[in-house]
Amino acid sequence: MTGANDESISHPGMLSVFLQLMKLRVIVLLQITAVCSILVHDLLARHDLIAIDRTWMDTIETVVITVIAGTLSAGGSNAINMWYDADIDPLMRRTKNRPIPLGHISARGALIFGIIIAVLGSSLFFLVHWKAAFWSFFSVGFYVFIYSMLLKRRTSQNIVIGGAAGATPPVIGWAAAAAGTIESSNPFDLGSAIPWMLFMLIFLWTPPHFWALALYRSGEYAKANVPMLNEVKGPERTVFESKIYCALLLLLGAVPLFWPQSGLPILWSIIATGLSLWYAKSVWNIDPLEDFDENGRMPKAAKSFFRSLYYLGWMFLVLVVVCAIPTSLLGSLGPIN
Repeated sequence: MTGANDESISHPGMLSVFLQLMKLRVIVLLQITAVCSILVHDLLARHDLIAIDRTWMDTIETVVITVIAGTLSAGGSNAINMWYDADIDPLMRRTKNRPIPLGHISARGALIFGIIIAVLGSSLFFLVHWKAAFWSFFSVGFYVFIYSMLLKRRTSQNIVIGGAAGATPPVIGWAAAAAGTIESSNPFDLGSAIPWMLFMLIFLWTPPHFWALALYRSGEYAKANVPMLNEVKGPERTVFESKIYCALLLLLGAVPLFWPQSGLPILWSIIATGLSLWYAKSVWNIDPLEDFDENGRMPKAAKSFFRSLYYLGWMFLVLVVVCAIPTSLLGSLGPIN
């Protein structure tokens, strides 16, 4: 194993290794979207827009289970991904210091750990509703088998299709919160369009977010023979397609303006449009021919990448704040369920 005999790199301890395998910093944003989805559901229920009786204790219990279960399932997916990518991680500066390349754990050990916590985390969702568990297992399976094993090394559209796995947390959170009102056997029936619109928000956000990362780390994926769009089609094509997704994000944010029955407040639509324009500006500012800085990064692409993180977080947090406003100020919304 690469780096296994490097005595200069001390072992940080197995707890630290496990946490690194889970990639907790990445998971934080996913869990924010799941928790916000729960809060949006329960706030709308308190405005009598959703026919369900939820106390704040119910909300807290659902949030706690979702955060624990979601962290385990997503962390397990990440650990399994590191097992599968053990051959290419040492080739990229961004990933060469992960636990497996450094020899802190074997690839097999990472796989076993990942499977255990991914199955445990997804199974915990059965405590709230089987549909939450279904979409958690779907997310794990899609990320591992479809994205990591099937798409990542075969197509430049890998992150576009694979983004479906990372877009499920709001769906899982909503299913957990709406457990008392979604008794149909159809896992897609969550009683509202809102969780699926939030799903689409993350799905459309993922390509420009990840392509900005690929741009400012240009050349690294090529070393590992991973066909990221910028390596296959060039930076100009990558920026062009990123702009298309920004336009789609603008359209998605405008949905409540012409479809108030969707349940999303019109006030959120107005703010979301402003946030989307703010984020889109960073994408439009990317210069595909820009020189790298002293750290080997494309500065404007790096700026867009980091702005994308704030953008997604603000889109969800603002929705929670808007849904806390009294119904009379939200616009003419009818019952959602």
